Amino acid sequence: MSMNNHPFHMVEKSPWPLTSSMGMIILTSGFIKWFHYKNYWMFMVGILIMMMSSYQWWRDVTRESTFQGLHSKEVYMNMSWGMILFITSEVFFFLSFFWAYFHASLSPSIEIGSMWPPNGIITFNPYHIPLLNTIILVSSGASITWSHHSLINKKYDQSMISLIITIMLGIYFSILQKYEYNDAYFTIADSIYGSTFYMATGFHGMHVLIGTFFLIVCLIRLKNNHFSNKHHFGFEAASWYWHFVDIVWLFLYISIYWWSFN
Repeated sequence: MSMNNHPFHMVEKSPWPLTSSMGMIILTSGFIKWFHYKNYWMFMVGILIMMMSSYQWWRDVTRESTFQGLHSKEVYMNMSWGMILFITSEVFFFLSFFWAYFHASLSPSIEIGSMWPPNGIITFNPYHIPLLNTIILVSSGASITWSHHSLINKKYDQSMISLIITIMLGIYFSILQKYEYNDAYFTIADSIYGSTFYMATGFHGMHVLIGTFFLIVCLIRLKNNHFSNKHHFGFEAASWYWHFVDIVWLFLYISIYWWSFN
């Protein structure tokens, strides 16, 4: 249908959902093969397929919104609700990890020594790297807000500078988390504590990487003048996602790092 007959965007046929699904199943299968057989070639193939699919999909959405003008006010509103529902689903995703963590910690069973953290687990000091990572993410939340407000006020140079700062802080966070994992005294196989710790912090770390990649795409688009002060949903969605990542980390820091410190 023509855009003259309705205000909505009728999405054309696209192969990228199919290729992304294929890449994801190869990625998860590669994870299992990496963990059990120390062979990560399948994992790398999945990463490559996901990166190529993401690039092509982002290119198409950018073309539709920036050059074809298909994202009308109604489409903008629908995408906003879609992003809100997506973040809501992510909230419940992390809620399952917190549920498992508090279920085990508030009433520790005899199998783990009737104590929390379980007997033999040496936890991280919350006042070292975890506290630094907390400061980094809170600062990145401030810088992404600065970037958003600068964009709304047509201060594009300031928006780009603060967005670069946010990306650098996100990369720094990931590096510190990798360093923290290398110095851990327990693994994912060490009781319910190790399982919930690495599942929660690991998936959060993956969300930080995805969010950083999201912000890099926004930086490229901002540099190419794809955003205006009134039409920049891609930037808004990235900032919402980043604030969600910040909030989840605060809960992780308080419950898993600080509260469990022995």
